[in-house]
Amino acid sequence: MPRIAGVDLPNEKPVRIALGYIYGIGLHRAELVLKEAGIEGDVRSKDLSEADVARIAAIIEKEYVVEGQLRRQIQQNIARLRDIGSYRGNRHRRGLPARGQRTRTNARTRKGPKKTVAGKKGVKEMHRG
Repeated sequence: MPRIAGVDLPNEKPVRIALGYIYGIGLHRAELVLKEAGIEGDVRSKDLSEADVARIAAIIEKEYVVEGQLRRQIQQNIARLRDIGSYRGNRHRRGLPARGQRTRTNARTRKGPKKTVAGKKGVKEMHRG
């Protein structure tokens, strides 16, 4: 099981797919890395030699921000938006969508499970008393 950027890559998957297990690397970047390393993407990750793994790791380390460093960078960007009081920062602070999506319906991923609010009393109910 090859280990790159602190992540164990699955043995039975093609290398271009297995590299996607590294946070910050998707299919496109994986193919770019493999092209630069001169490795075919259909090779299973268990069949990589130590030299191949070292070449891939060196390219990723040199050219891309991945894993913990990328997560930290994203959190710092969100914290900066909050600190300057921008609209996007306020949306992050409130746990609402930050990119202009509607919130009257949908948006359940950001808002969490539905919280039912009691409706208004009818007019007849208000006049008793």
